[in-house]
Amino acid sequence: MTAHVAALSELEGWRAEEFAARVHYRGADDAYSIEYYEPSDCVLYWKVKGDGEVAVPVGRDTVPDPLRERVRQDLVEAGIDPEVEDRVL
Repeated sequence: MTAHVAALSELEGWRAEEFAARVHYRGADDAYSIEYYEPSDCVLYWKVKGDGEVAVPVGRDTVPDPLRERVRQDLVEAGIDPEVEDRVL
């Protein structure tokens, strides 16, 4: 596990998986899985459908701003530059 992934895993809801960290958020009508990958220093958003077994990648411009801000705050707390959240792959 890398240092940034370990730091994220200490925050509420985040789980570490070797070189990546993942957190799940549920809003009023939508559920998301957010992943940070340290090797590529990027954040991916997945919209979770139905019973939670299906997730599709979504563009960050479709993700609610409060959720994106929460992810950026988590990155800062883990010592990661929050600008990676806005990075286009």
